Amino acid sequence: MAKKITIDPVTRIEGHLRIDCEVDNGKVVNAWSSGQMWRGIEIILKGRDPRDAWAYTQRICGVCTTVHAMASVRAVEDALDLEIPVNAHYIRNLIMAGHGIHDHIVHFYQLCALDWVDIVSATKADALAAAKLGQQLSGWKRNSVQEIKGVQDRLKKFVASGQLGIFASGYWGHPAMKLSPEVNLLAATHYLQALEYQRKINQVVAILGSKTPHVQNLAVGGVTNPINPDSPSTLTLEKLFNIKTLIDEVGDFIKQAMFTDMAAVGANYADWTGYGAGVLNYFSVPDMPMDSKGTMYDLPGGYIPNGDVSKFESIATHRENTLYDDIKESIKHAWYDGEWNRSPFEEDTEPNYTGYDYESKYSWVKAPTYRDKPAQVGPLANVLAMYLAGHGPTKGYVDAALQTVSKLAGTSVGIDALHSTIGRIAARVIRCAVLYDTMGVQWQALIDNIGKGDMATFNPPVFPSGEQRGVGFHEAPRGTLSHWIVIENGKIKNYQAVVPSTWNAGPRNDGDELGPYEASLLGNPIADAELPLEVLRTVHSFDPCLACAIHLVDGKNIPLSKVKVL
Repeated sequence: MAKKITIDPVTRIEGHLRIDCEVDNGKVVNAWSSGQMWRGIEIILKGRDPRDAWAYTQRICGVCTTVHAMASVRAVEDALDLEIPVNAHYIRNLIMAGHGIHDHIVHFYQLCALDWVDIVSATKADALAAAKLGQQLSGWKRNSVQEIKGVQDRLKKFVASGQLGIFASGYWGHPAMKLSPEVNLLAATHYLQALEYQRKINQVVAILGSKTPHVQNLAVGGVTNPINPDSPSTLTLEKLFNIKTLIDEVGDFIKQAMFTDMAAVGANYADWTGYGAGVLNYFSVPDMPMDSKGTMYDLPGGYIPNGDVSKFESIATHRENTLYDDIKESIKHAWYDGEWNRSPFEEDTEPNYTGYDYESKYSWVKAPTYRDKPAQVGPLANVLAMYLAGHGPTKGYVDAALQTVSKLAGTSVGIDALHSTIGRIAARVIRCAVLYDTMGVQWQALIDNIGKGDMATFNPPVFPSGEQRGVGFHEAPRGTLSHWIVIENGKIKNYQAVVPSTWNAGPRNDGDELGPYEASLLGNPIADAELPLEVLRTVHSFDPCLACAIHLVDGKNIPLSKVKVL
């Protein structure tokens, strides 16, 4: 007899996500994904100046900040058909890549690793053996026995105190945990080191964006960073070379620690290549524009229907008609007024909570579709698209990852293994390495263009009378993000954000097809229904960000907090 389990809220994510599953004979046979907050940013923006929208939209989330700012300015620029100076593109690209690397490091270690790594087990490891293992896997300079033993001693103090702090909510000793104590200790060491390197790459974002989170340098028409090699108060060559040093330091960690950790975990959990595939329609957009007109991109995008690589369709620019015409959202199973299925240009966001009903409406998240079908977005979709498009760095990292996993697992592992829970995690690490490479490309392009005497970073926008429509696309850390704007006589008439976690966390669509989270859970094993670690593994592999898909509002006007201003 099937048993229903509820995880509410799912933790180690941003926002409030509820997952309901039916479990029968140790496997998930049905699932529902529910966002438990409402996002009202779209309503707040109505009637405002389009040039201000980016400052509001990056407050949609405390994690996915800069990505919403970027999509927002791109939406307005698209509506106005406004060209952007190439220096502004390069600076924006550096910020976006830096933000993406930071996000991927945090997800892999701080948000996801504890589903696979048993921290308590690491206290029993042989530190010398763990160090030797690390040195066999890579030349990472911080795999010394002294540093690893120091981490183990800190973990032992945590455990002995009975208060595990940041490690308090793990499923320690769960039968689904497979890593040896030595691998657990090595991963725990890199977990703590990752805190340092995500901070370093965030320094790049802060230098170029004036602060982080919530960058301050974007503007419709470019960026506000003046470039003057002779003025210390502007973006100088000295600052740019400091940025390059930070990028390279983080690159060493990605390639020599993070990449090998991914391979080790993948090899030890090879059985998880058989779980979590779900929706196999993959959708991603190109990014990192390299010219003022937005016709050339450093990173390609594309669409793969039903996982069939022979039917891969390249998406070369943000101006392709399929991006404007084939994206819709359904509210059949979401708490909004009506049951429509529309283009975001024609949507509204009128809340209508009717209670949780499995058969009807059960989420604040809408259900996006591409060509009327659900689609999975995120690093896996992006990596597969770049690989099939022949992107050199992506092909190199994918092949290296599969070769390393195959060697460690003692069996051949092909690219089809990526259609899985563990493959989704591997793709995130691969994309992190690709973003590191593209930061080098963007940095050099900026230096070269400055060397030609071009210092321009901004083109002023002009708002004509009448109506203009535009879409801003960005391949964010969690996948394809788009902001849709309708401008009338210089003011915002309508605004909609279709975000990665809306694509993936969405409920059943207009045709009652399961969303990607829901579909990915079918067939997942459950060793203990009271401790559903396996459900968390698959859901966390998407890196959910529910604050992006929805946002908090209190209809009763009850104060949530008070801040005293001195």
